[in-house]
Amino acid sequence: MIISRLAGLLGLLAGAAAYKALSDDSLRSIADPADDFDIQHGALLAPILQPRVPGTPGSTAVLNHFVDFFQKSLPEWELTFQNSSSKTPISGDQETPFVNLIATRDPPWTDEGHVGRLALVAHYDSKIDPPGFIGAIDSAAPCAMLMHAARSLDAALTAKWKHMEDEGESELEEASGVQIILLDGEEAFKVWTHDDSIYGARSLAEEWEQTMHPATSTYRTPLDAIDLFVLLDLLGSANPTVPSFFKTTHWAYSNMANVESRLRSLKQLETSSKNPFLREANKKESDRWLGGAIEDDHLPFQARGVDILHMIPAPFPNVWHTMADDGEHLDIPTVKDWAKIVTAFTAEWMELDGYLLPPKKRSPVPEMDRTEL
Repeated sequence: MIISRLAGLLGLLAGAAAYKALSDDSLRSIADPADDFDIQHGALLAPILQPRVPGTPGSTAVLNHFVDFFQKSLPEWELTFQNSSSKTPISGDQETPFVNLIATRDPPWTDEGHVGRLALVAHYDSKIDPPGFIGAIDSAAPCAMLMHAARSLDAALTAKWKHMEDEGESELEEASGVQIILLDGEEAFKVWTHDDSIYGARSLAEEWEQTMHPATSTYRTPLDAIDLFVLLDLLGSANPTVPSFFKTTHWAYSNMANVESRLRSLKQLETSSKNPFLREANKKESDRWLGGAIEDDHLPFQARGVDILHMIPAPFPNVWHTMADDGEHLDIPTVKDWAKIVTAFTAEWMELDGYLLPPKKRSPVPEMDRTEL
């Protein structure tokens, strides 16, 4: 008990030292997704809303969508692939391929092994059964949310790091970067077991644990360089309740809950303030903690000592693992609000206050056209 409390206290102090809240003006500058989450034509979300079972053309098409997005819109982000293959309960002697995509944005003056990173994570594969399953909350919408966050903060990261270099501050602060991890093979092919699930996450965690940085590095391995692993899953249904699962990262949960509360008070979110998503900011140590009750992509990372912030509703949305988990059953205001909350939390983590540009003003619809809409 004493050891666990000490670990929680150390996590609280470390997190508090690395996290600074945004001003109201910066929160108002968090970009709105606008039409990017339209389920038919949205540039971010629509291409993901298709079956994408590992090793199938749909999976390749969605992976190509991610790659095109970063290469064309965010060329400063470094893309890497982590590949693996495994037999599954339905593949017989054939190996099923799994491809994880990692997009990384580090300060330009840093070398590998000297940057601690905020990891924003979601899985992009979909279940093989029932046939034709889309998986909009599970997890197409979370992937689109992370794409929005990366694009919304890219210019601010550039501006901050240029300012630091110009002022000679680049060597004075501990380097911090951000990583988008899109995992393959989360879903079971038959029945969820430790062997038939989280294929991509298990492979990535093992590889990163064994990949050694140079001896003089600040971080021994890429796994050690993850300061916080924020996993988004099953997000996009209306009125979600996301608990704080782990005592050791409750400080981070509370910070994200504060971001949500402040965005609501500034009228920057579309959903009702009567139903906040993150309701356990004031949770006590003596309260019930559900850490470990939900198995997900975080498990192999958590087992290796990585701090986890699990953004998943409990209870699960009603559409979970049914054919109703499609674009039509997404609550788009909820999707857009999650995107802004995650973006604002990331901006605070990366200390981007003062570097966020105000949202672009849109031309009003001409009065003569409004009666035709």
